Amino acid sequence: QVQLVESGGGLVQPGGSLRLSCAASGFSMDYYAIGWFRQAPGKEREGVLCISRSGGTTYYADSVKGRFTISRDNAKSTVYLQMNSLKPEDTAVYYCAADLICAVVAGWGEWWGQGTQVTVSS
Repeated sequence: QVQLVESGGGLVQPGGSLRLSCAASGFSMDYYAIGWFRQAPGKEREGVLCISRSGGTTYYADSVKGRFTISRDNAKSTVYLQMNSLKPEDTAVYYCAADLICAVVAGWGEWWGQGTQVTVSS
């Protein structure tokens, strides 16, 4: 059974940091790109970052450049999203998804996780 499970969300003050994890099982994560997406209340889901099979990073959201980084540990079948200098506008449910390459196209994402809530508030 294929699964992507996000963890690491929570409540953090503005300027703080969180590290989200996306743990994959049921498929060989080595062969897939993993993307992080987020959806804030009342807004459409948006792409945040993606990491390719070879470890290359693609930023989908300019607003996170310089603050968020993505990395992968294929031995642990886990992708990480390090979020620094968090802002209230980063508040959203964060999802990870897998597909063969990083791309911004309709229908992207062969598998999706259930999401983890990130709330940035004082």
